[in-house]
Amino acid sequence: MDIMRITFDTHEIIVPILPGDVSEKIWSALQNGTYEAKEAFWVKRAVRPGDRILELGTGLGIIASVMAATDDVRILAFDANPEVVALARRVIDTNGFDNVTISHGLLMAGEPREVPFYVRKDFWMSSTFADQGPYEHVITIRSVEIDEIIAAAGITILVMDIEGGEYELLRGAQLPGVERVFLELHDHLYGLDGVMQIIAAMAANGFAFDPRGSSGACALFSRDLTPRAFDEAFALAIA
Repeated sequence: MDIMRITFDTHEIIVPILPGDVSEKIWSALQNGTYEAKEAFWVKRAVRPGDRILELGTGLGIIASVMAATDDVRILAFDANPEVVALARRVIDTNGFDNVTISHGLLMAGEPREVPFYVRKDFWMSSTFADQGPYEHVITIRSVEIDEIIAAAGITILVMDIEGGEYELLRGAQLPGVERVFLELHDHLYGLDGVMQIIAAMAANGFAFDPRGSSGACALFSRDLTPRAFDEAFALAIA
């Protein structure tokens, strides 16, 4: 069987994943090129050369691979599902990136605590929410305090897709030194009221919603509040 290759813009990523490694739905998304395609488009524009990146919910490591191609970046990537972590390591190693460290873990705001994590067939639906849908099994993970990791690693951008976990995290974390936060919102879990609370918490922490780096549920927040000139080339590219 040929090794799958996915191209985001001009960057090709080798994806050594077999049909039995993932659910039929995820396999189909990988084959037709829709797997995290929108996220890849926008995160590539959020990351800057020299960034120190913290990624939560790395999944198959494809978004980490997209970011890793940027000059002089280093990435700490975490996922709460140990089976997915193994697949992500395979993807990163196959693509030869030595600037990505992938670990099994659950980063949250506040003191470390034991947290149930519900593993689902479609791993992108796995989360800390029991009522999100049927799950295959549940594991217990001791959380790690996110601000300590951020401070120790000098993180400049936080990237996350954590199936609703952003609601609690962003209302409790201080994110010291972080310049940008790129995430996928999950309004189906906490409603527009939850989105409003996230935006309010980010504003209170010095972050503004950045419409130029956002599209639909993919949202970018920035602490750089200086005025910017109109970018006609970018406007035409996304039109």
